Amino acid sequence: MTPDPVRVLIVDDQAPFRLAARMVLRRTDGFELAGEAGSGEESVEQVAALAPDLVLMDINMPGINGIEATRRIIERTPATTVFLCSTYQLGDLPADAATSGARAYVNKEELAPAVLRRLWTERDGEGLLSP
Repeated sequence: MTPDPVRVLIVDDQAPFRLAARMVLRRTDGFELAGEAGSGEESVEQVAALAPDLVLMDINMPGINGIEATRRIIERTPATTVFLCSTYQLGDLPADAATSGARAYVNKEELAPAVLRRLWTERDGEGLLSP
């Protein structure tokens, strides 16, 4: 019996990244698209409606940013795992990223099936947001 797939919500205000992330999910065994959101506010609503296992959260978005959206999601649904995604280098993340409740960070340019699987496997480890 195969385990249930990891249901993923992709959050980014840029359609090209949402498309790229969808392509990565299609190539990643054991992961499936639960939905998409184009803003931090919408992500909080979509998590409540869709109950995804994982949220791939852009940091820089209009309205509430991904760090604040992550805080709100984790506060309301602590079982949800959030990975922050952006173009920052790990050492250049905003200081409040480490206290947002996100379990990991992935540079958008490095998002790939092997990276996604590794981060998911290691999500309960410590220091995934530390340089």
